[in-house]
Amino acid sequence: MPKQLRIIIAGGGTGGHIFPAIAVAQAIQILQPNAAILFVGAKGKMEMQKIPQAGFQIEGLSIAGFNRTNMFKNVTLPFKLITSFFQVRNIFNRFKPNAVFGVGGYSSFPVLKFAQTKNIPTFIHEANAFAGKSNQWLGHHATIVFTGTNGMDKFFPAHKILVTGNPVRQNIVNATISKQASLLKFGLLPGRLTILIIGGSLGAASINKAIMDNLKQFAGNTMQLIWQTGTPNAKVYEKAASEYANIYVNTFIDDMSAAYTAADIVVSRSGAMAVAEICITGKACVFVPYPFAAEDHQTYNALQLVKEEAACLVKDEDANVALIPTLMSLVNDASRVLNLQSKISKFARIDADKLIAKAILNNIENSND
Repeated sequence: MPKQLRIIIAGGGTGGHIFPAIAVAQAIQILQPNAAILFVGAKGKMEMQKIPQAGFQIEGLSIAGFNRTNMFKNVTLPFKLITSFFQVRNIFNRFKPNAVFGVGGYSSFPVLKFAQTKNIPTFIHEANAFAGKSNQWLGHHATIVFTGTNGMDKFFPAHKILVTGNPVRQNIVNATISKQASLLKFGLLPGRLTILIIGGSLGAASINKAIMDNLKQFAGNTMQLIWQTGTPNAKVYEKAASEYANIYVNTFIDDMSAAYTAADIVVSRSGAMAVAEICITGKACVFVPYPFAAEDHQTYNALQLVKEEAACLVKDEDANVALIPTLMSLVNDASRVLNLQSKISKFARIDADKLIAKAILNNIENSND
């Protein structure tokens, strides 16, 4: 091991990239308390707020991702990419990393690509069942490619793959809060079937609309909702739910451990981290994959569980007509809920952060022997 272990962790954009990166950084710190860790993300994205909140330093790049809905906005992309490479070079010259770990998101590409040109060991984590383009390009020159699922040798060299699962926040893995305390945290009552609605860190319009249009179905004394809306149109959803005492609504839930503990059934997008968390918490789930995710990876993530009868799936385009009936079918079938909970729990992996941290540190140590 070098005298001063210095690791850059690159990537972000969504909670699905940020929270696993934090989990691995914390695992590295436990194994190597003197390690210096620097995060690199994209200016203006949520990592610039969430990483410092977790106690780590972060530097931002002037970069943007490929816009699939408005092609005109991609005109400046080459210039931003070139600018980001100059910024990365300056960061490397100052920080002098021994290794770079990428968790995905467009900000990870220039960082890992630059590291590879300097023969600095690079490590990639691919969380999804369908690998992103950036990770595919970087994977051929990476030292190790960590994957969340099996069967990823169609995207990466088989000899570089280490299947670890997806790192999950420790407060979710080691939840200590009771169900009753969790419910009280959200102003809800024990003894009622509780449904958690989460559309990802940025919200989900199709899920939110389906819930808002059918709020009356959740009225009464048997059900209650914890509804994370995301920020778009938040005021509209808050107003719609304001007359219902059995509905907690917020733009973002900081304490997801409590939210999962409180829930009996979850409605969620199927980003890799959401899937990993739901497996660990063992909740019956209805997945509504985001259809515009790169390579439609959210559908692939959900289908891995659906084909094993461990979860339900509603297409985004069908959410407004099919989500509530699918949800109510679970509400009225306690035995099916228990069966889904049992089957999804079998896919849980709780030590991915430790496996990744150990592999990175062992590789650095061996390369310096």
